[in-house]
Amino acid sequence: QVQLVESGGGLVQPGGSLRLSCAASGVTFTDYVIWWYRQAPAKERELVARINVFGVTTYADSVKGRFTIARDNVWYTVDLQMNSLKPEDTAVYYCNVVRPGYSDTYWGQGTPVTVSA
Repeated sequence: QVQLVESGGGLVQPGGSLRLSCAASGVTFTDYVIWWYRQAPAKERELVARINVFGVTTYADSVKGRFTIARDNVWYTVDLQMNSLKPEDTAVYYCNVVRPGYSDTYWGQGTPVTVSA
């Protein structure tokens, strides 16, 4: 059974930092591309960051230079370090894994992030 469990969300002031983590089980982790998405109230889900099986990263323009995605292929986790947070970063953040060339894709339950004074 595949499980993705996100953690680390919460309330933070503008300019602050949070570190989100996604722990995977039930998959061969190294076969999967990992994505962090977010969905703000009344908005569509959007890509935040991506890391492929080789460790190559991609970021949305809105978070470049502030967020860093990293994977640990030993502990089967992927972290999203978020610095210089802004109110517009407020959203529920989701972890997603996709196996290239296959239809396998799995989602976590999401972790909420609120950036507010």
